[in-house]
Amino acid sequence: MLSVSESSTAGSARIPPRWVIRTAWVVHRALYRVSGGRFGLRRPTATVYGMMRLHTIGRRSGKERVAIVAYFEDGPDLITMAMNGWDEPSPAWWINLRATPEATVDLPGSQRRVRAREATGAERERLWGVFRGLEEGSDLDALARLRTRETPIVVLEPVA
Repeated sequence: MLSVSESSTAGSARIPPRWVIRTAWVVHRALYRVSGGRFGLRRPTATVYGMMRLHTIGRRSGKERVAIVAYFEDGPDLITMAMNGWDEPSPAWWINLRATPEATVDLPGSQRRVRAREATGAERERLWGVFRGLEEGSDLDALARLRTRETPIVVLEPVA
């Protein structure tokens, strides 16, 4: 199987160079910070994923870490993919959540405490199908084939 560094295409999938992805992340976080949170987050719609800020605790440092990730709502749960710009390594936020599943998310206009778990089996397939229907024009399955392992689907369940 191809890795992102070996090829930027797999069928119809095209991934920008890693420096483009990393620059986009830096710009996104800066836009959020400079605007005081007015820009950078969005609620999902029936066809477009939302954007939220995810606060985790560093597994080694014990310090708060923040990432902006795509999501959609599944009842009271927030669903995201643990991917690192389609690169091979798991994102640090997912490694942190596996060590300490409790986290906080910032949504447009609100904040929520959550507990993370990985979706498996039929639940994973159902949620993957929802992601597949978002962002019309992207070929999620072709992008997933760029990786040598399955992309985890993360369920963020509300904590009372």
